[in-house]
Amino acid sequence: MYETEETSGGHRVLVDRIWPRGVAKADAGWDEWCKEVAPSTELRKWYKHDPDRFAEFRRRYLAELDDDDHRDAVVRLRAQAQKRGLTLLTATKDVDHSAAAVLADVLGNTG
Repeated sequence: MYETEETSGGHRVLVDRIWPRGVAKADAGWDEWCKEVAPSTELRKWYKHDPDRFAEFRRRYLAELDDDDHRDAVVRLRAQAQKRGLTLLTATKDVDHSAAAVLADVLGNTG
């Protein structure tokens, strides 16, 4: 879920495709919303955050991250992570089985 500013470092990026419920944009508290790097709507709906599907979700999402629709955002976030540090934010309750966890591995960032 979201971390407080005190517990996260660097550039704070929401990486969900859908804006989180109950969060006003004026009160968001992060630096950027990068929905371009989120899984496609089709993949997200197929996955349904079912941990039993995570291995296949991970495989499919990694393929998406390498396609033309995602590649530029991944390159930009990787550069940001190397420059200032990066904190990925998600509304997902099970972060270990989330797109943010896969993306953190791709970016070489665990924060």
